[in-house]
Amino acid sequence: MNAATTHQHTNCLRCGRVLRTAKSRALGYGAKCAAKIRHTAVDTTDYKPHQIASAQELITDGAIIPLRSVIFITVSTDGTETYKTAPTGCTCPAGTKGSRCYHQLAARMLLAA
Repeated sequence: MNAATTHQHTNCLRCGRVLRTAKSRALGYGAKCAAKIRHTAVDTTDYKPHQIASAQELITDGAIIPLRSVIFITVSTDGTETYKTAPTGCTCPAGTKGSRCYHQLAARMLLAA
């Protein structure tokens, strides 16, 4: 029997502040940081609509975690792989082929917020 588990974050993945509400802990972002991320203006002209939706879902699910100033750890769509991602490159299969992936877009969105 596989029980689904959810990870509760104690600090905001964007600014590092302590998360106080249950909703914020489940999301991984405080209310102000989540609003900034939602309203961030990032150039998405090079990305397809499904990539934009996937990047937003990655952020919403808290599946992109800052590692260094511009490097993030991201999780694959099925949750089985992790990749190192920066706004200019990614170690995912699409990123290693030189294509722009939704991981890179999510990194851009977080850095722009």
